[in-house]
Amino acid sequence: MPEIEEYIEEIRELWDSHWLTNMGSKHQLLEAQLVDYLTVPNVTLFTNGHLALECIIAAMDLKGEVITTPFTFASTTHAIVRNGLKPVFCDINPDDYTIDVKKIESLITDQTSAIIPVHVYGNICDVEAIEVIAKKHNLKVIYDAAHTFGVTVNGHGIGNFGDASMFSFHATKVFNTIEGGAVTYNDSSLKQILIDLKNFGITGTDTVGYVGGNAKMNEFQAAMGICNLRHVNNEIIKRKKVVERYKSHLKDVTGIKLTQDQVDVESNYAYFPVVFEEYKMTRDEVYNKLMTNDIIARKYFYPLTNSFECYQELYDKGKTPVAEYIADRVLTLPLYADLPLEEVDRICQIIKS
Repeated sequence: MPEIEEYIEEIRELWDSHWLTNMGSKHQLLEAQLVDYLTVPNVTLFTNGHLALECIIAAMDLKGEVITTPFTFASTTHAIVRNGLKPVFCDINPDDYTIDVKKIESLITDQTSAIIPVHVYGNICDVEAIEVIAKKHNLKVIYDAAHTFGVTVNGHGIGNFGDASMFSFHATKVFNTIEGGAVTYNDSSLKQILIDLKNFGITGTDTVGYVGGNAKMNEFQAAMGICNLRHVNNEIIKRKKVVERYKSHLKDVTGIKLTQDQVDVESNYAYFPVVFEEYKMTRDEVYNKLMTNDIIARKYFYPLTNSFECYQELYDKGKTPVAEYIADRVLTLPLYADLPLEEVDRICQIIKS
């Protein structure tokens, strides 16, 4: 969070204008700033990342099946299903936990309309291979980029790949607008459709052209984003120091697997995942030991979305064995910019002991 005085100054004019939502001046300013920061042609803001994903799927008028991954947060799969589409689950690769591009084509049928891959923990998918597959089979690509705000590949903002990318600005993310989200996209004709969809489908004073919802970012959220965007680069630098401290403790510990830095990728250090493979304690035992010391780690992502109760007997998690293996063994350790390095030392000492 920014200093309270900075936020108060940012929202002060709202008491003069009384314009609190419906794409006011703060909303417009943040949208423009994000176009510059993310180096993308188009940004549309939403009240949260989940509705952003639902709306971009609807805007592209997808039908039939969508290839995705179960190693993700519930939002990704729910957004597909709530649009009346069938998720087809592709396994992940064991190195960076993103979708295994070698297994995508075997899942494509005449019902497939899109691929929705997930950038995980700040690690990016093989965007070049996915682009080749999508063009070959005439498929849309929408990235769930909730974890990759500010990440670049060979100097290109991650929001430029595929047909669109969804970002989450939830309070737990590297950049937050309290709650919030956005879609970046190349096709400018989508802009008005997205605006209409997030405003009940209203297309004019007396016309409603879409079955839309209410997904507008309000001015207080936008103001928080304007404040936080001023500081996000410094926040990422501080997060990097925390990650480096973790690595210095855990990189050579037998039974603990850390993800490796990706080549030509400028990370945002969003999460610090640790996979316990043949460690002296199981993931759950480590999780419980940390909890008894008032340290809250996350089994993230667990369980797999294709094993949720609400999808019981619809999908077979046995078809994604790598994802199942990682989900049963992964913990993301506490990570935020102002986490004291002494606390990182304590966390690692507890794990190693």
